[in-house]
Amino acid sequence: MALIELDTADDSAAGASVIGPEGRPMTENDLPPPDTKRWVMRRKAEVVAGVRSGLISLEEACRRYTLSVEEFLSWQRLIDSHGMRGLRATRLQDYRPGQPVRDRIGAD
Repeated sequence: MALIELDTADDSAAGASVIGPEGRPMTENDLPPPDTKRWVMRRKAEVVAGVRSGLISLEEACRRYTLSVEEFLSWQRLIDSHGMRGLRATRLQDYRPGQPVRDRIGAD
């Protein structure tokens, strides 16, 4: 996954770009808005790519998006283990170790 290809042709503040999770150049302006409420897998992957490439620091990402470090790191681990599809909230139980889903549901 080539997420950290830097484009140094433009030295403006938002000029540095990386190859984002969908294979297109991405700048800081392409990151999700700070008031994001619906975290689809593409937006999560964009934040991870932004942090990994240095477009935004981990601290700034956590502050901007009201994330815990643990939540961000879980996104990163899911991408590393399962690719961008691992970030699907509806499929998260498929990637969690432990009890089968039916056992977790009945445990409440």
